[in-house]
Amino acid sequence: MADETNFDLTVLGSGPGGYVAAIRAAQLGMKVAIVERENLGGVCLNWGCIPTKALLKSAEVAETIRRAQEFGLKVGDLQIDFPAIIKRSRQVADRLSKGVSFLMKKNKIQVISGTGHFKTPKSLIILDANGKKSGEVKAERFLLATGARPRNLPGLELDGQKLISYRQAMTLAEQPKSMIIIGAGAIGVEFAYFYHTLGTQVTLVEMLPQILPLEDAEIVKTVHKSLEKAGITIAVSAKVEKVEKTRKGVKVVGKLGNEVQTWEAALCLVAVGVQANSDGIGLEDIGVTTEKGFIKIDSQYRTSCSNVWAIGDVIGAPMLAHAASHEGITAVEGMANLPAHKLNSNRVPSCTYCQPQVASIGMTEAKALAQGHKIKIGRFPFSALGKAVAIGEREGMVKLIFSEPYGELLGAHIVGHDATEMIAELGLAQTHEAIPQSIADTVHAHPTLTEAVMEAALDALGRAIHI
Repeated sequence: MADETNFDLTVLGSGPGGYVAAIRAAQLGMKVAIVERENLGGVCLNWGCIPTKALLKSAEVAETIRRAQEFGLKVGDLQIDFPAIIKRSRQVADRLSKGVSFLMKKNKIQVISGTGHFKTPKSLIILDANGKKSGEVKAERFLLATGARPRNLPGLELDGQKLISYRQAMTLAEQPKSMIIIGAGAIGVEFAYFYHTLGTQVTLVEMLPQILPLEDAEIVKTVHKSLEKAGITIAVSAKVEKVEKTRKGVKVVGKLGNEVQTWEAALCLVAVGVQANSDGIGLEDIGVTTEKGFIKIDSQYRTSCSNVWAIGDVIGAPMLAHAASHEGITAVEGMANLPAHKLNSNRVPSCTYCQPQVASIGMTEAKALAQGHKIKIGRFPFSALGKAVAIGEREGMVKLIFSEPYGELLGAHIVGHDATEMIAELGLAQTHEAIPQSIADTVHAHPTLTEAVMEAALDALGRAIHI
């Protein structure tokens, strides 16, 4: 690159927040650069959202083949080609990363390889992989979209071999015979499902009283029961005391109540959270304020340095790819003095892609009650749904939480097949302030899984038809 280049906006990080923001800025006529030290698309596209879904699809196909006889089909013994599964996942990620590269060229966005480090609030030194200066960028504005990385906890320091993060779990050379997963959020549960379905003996350990701690308790019961029935060992309210490396693998020692419990496996996947990538880029030199590593921003995503904005995981919750994309567009439109609004974190869908899938938006039942809402709940089980019975996916339900007396949709929760596809309708319903009557009055095609949404709304009105 040239030693010095001037831009209207330079974006640090090319994940779903950064590259989307860069495209929107280019659409608004800005001269844009994007700085990326690894691969275009960031963690989500290369090491998170996309390749994990490719892995999970392989597990789903394996599960379907094992159930083939239910559908009148006879197949031979299923053989798992683990390296081929990993290879396909990487090919999917590589293909989409090239797609982002095409979008950068299409929108005339200059891609700069390296790590950015602030020299002044309006200038950035670019460092190569060896930490040597390879150039300098000047810009009127900077947008930080540097994301986050797996967090190291005392006693759980990752070594990439026996104690691994999700990044190593996605590219193992061979399938482990056994695995302990510490942390039962979305990442932990998804990998538990993936590895168990392929034949790995999995133990899932969670410190809090339920797996998927942010999800509605009633919904989680269905997932917990399903995973245990499949053969996954689950320990909740389990405090990990220490992890020891052994000749054969790892030994995790923890407490269940007052009892000491020991789990042993070939390796341990640590999925206990992330830390912001706010270090090592010179933020302290330009006066950008952070709190516990996360960058503090105002209602328009501007940091304490007036010409620097920040979005995505580096600013903290909800730490979801689709939230980062929305934040990126909002921040850039604010720079252009267009009407924009800060993301409402209560209206961001959350999805977990194990089977059965989990998807939600808004408040859980417990949260709604804790905030003093009077509520009315509508439920509809997949077991009473024609399409679900026809495709052999009877496990699950839709749960809708409405306020009283006005009928505001406070929360929507789905567990079951294709839950992550179904949640979009309820996001739209929330955005447009739909009440149970308007959802119930909307004609839903038959037979579809989304009929369960209509039926849950009818249940909230005391008019359920099929239960």
